[in-house]
Amino acid sequence: MGPIDIHLERLRTRVGEVQSQEVPSTGWVIRVPSVALPVGWNKQVIRVSFVAPQGYPFAKPDCFWTDNDLRLANGNMPQNAQLNNPIPGVPDSLLWFSWHVDPWNPNRDDLLTWFALIKQRLSKPQ
Repeated sequence: MGPIDIHLERLRTRVGEVQSQEVPSTGWVIRVPSVALPVGWNKQVIRVSFVAPQGYPFAKPDCFWTDNDLRLANGNMPQNAQLNNPIPGVPDSLLWFSWHVDPWNPNRDDLLTWFALIKQRLSKPQ
């Protein structure tokens, strides 16, 4: 059992259902199918996807994706989001968020750290 397996299990324990898929030359695509959103978005629940890249946890996660129809409640596109920027090796049509973590310590940080940062971004509809 490697670090990705241990970290996936930690994430499942905290958030419930988590799906994972190994994608050659990309790493692991991780999907959390039911993420609640606060008021200010056009949806109450979305799916969040992100990548644990090859070399994880020494290589840190970067960016995340959501349902492609996620918008602010007023219909505008969220800041730092873009359509047509897919997860490498995955054909899904998703909304890409340019979101980054810094610093990342592979001895301390894990998928829970990254998911908490994603949730932090989504907690502020902008």
